[in-house]
Amino acid sequence: MFFKDQLLSKIEKLDTATREKFTRIYKINISHGKLLIPDSMISWVKSNFGDVGSVEHQEFVKIFNRITGEGSIFNELRTKRPVIVDQSLGGAKEEVEKCFGDYFANPKTSTPEDVFGRIKGKYCITASNIAKYDGFSGLIIFNDHNPLNFNAEKIADYLEVASLYFKKAHEVNPDAIYPFFAWNALWRAGASIIHGHAQVVLTEGMAYSKIDMLRRQVLDYENLHLSNYFDDIFAVHKALGLGMEYGKTRIMVKLTPIKNNEILIVGRDYGQELAKSISKVLTALKNNLGVQSFNLVIYLPPLAKTEENWSHIPYIVRIVDRGNLGNKTADIGSMELYAQSIVESNPYKAMEALRN
Repeated sequence: MFFKDQLLSKIEKLDTATREKFTRIYKINISHGKLLIPDSMISWVKSNFGDVGSVEHQEFVKIFNRITGEGSIFNELRTKRPVIVDQSLGGAKEEVEKCFGDYFANPKTSTPEDVFGRIKGKYCITASNIAKYDGFSGLIIFNDHNPLNFNAEKIADYLEVASLYFKKAHEVNPDAIYPFFAWNALWRAGASIIHGHAQVVLTEGMAYSKIDMLRRQVLDYENLHLSNYFDDIFAVHKALGLGMEYGKTRIMVKLTPIKNNEILIVGRDYGQELAKSISKVLTALKNNLGVQSFNLVIYLPPLAKTEENWSHIPYIVRIVDRGNLGNKTADIGSMELYAQSIVESNPYKAMEALRN
């Protein structure tokens, strides 16, 4: 069953309270596109797409989040479009192993350290980012060369070391209070070094613009509707078959993903519970959907009191699939940067992967 059919069927069955939440947060539109295939292309179309009719008559599901301004356009036919693939590349494991012994293999001698020194965990160690993008811009370098060799215990250690990094940086500069955690897994996700690592940043003045924008949007929603935004979107996602509780966290396959297979995790506890949920999602994406590269970020509350209100913001994890490592075609283009994201994945297949 196509995403459109699954989604509309679920929407029809929403109870009154959940339907009210859905309509005040989301807007959905189904549109159509037609084209004519010349006889000279029929063989090629059948070879690549399987069916001429589905190419000549296409359907688009457009979903818009009225609160955050996020929007996505779903067209599953695009999953079949031809892309340029580097045939010289092997599997993820083989390509990663080729780069064993890079700069991060010996971090104590091949990377700079922060002014407060290094923090060593059981499965990682910190370094200072040599080309910083903020005052405190550090690295968590994994013991594992392959960033896809993760589990809940290792991820919990990365998060603990990140927390200690933020604390140490804040002690050096008490004005630096806004933490940010990012993990770009392999080159499709923007990693310049193959060896497994994450980035930790502590900024001052205000949280990064997109994070603070979300904070303000959610606060406006709660003031207007006297209802918690994250409770409401979880209620909607769960009712639509795209949300589940896992331990003390909530996991959602986003209705308005920035790109394919975007997963949202929210929770009030930082540490083991969050690590378990992150590990569950990443394992499902890797093992069940064949994800080889991903971006993962964590939005965290400030380390000190602020003038602005953060009480309504939980720990937020966003994870997105960045595609096949061999693809030479970029997955993000002008539409994603300046208009609305085009999504080729089916959220229900991602949800099925999470449940298995």
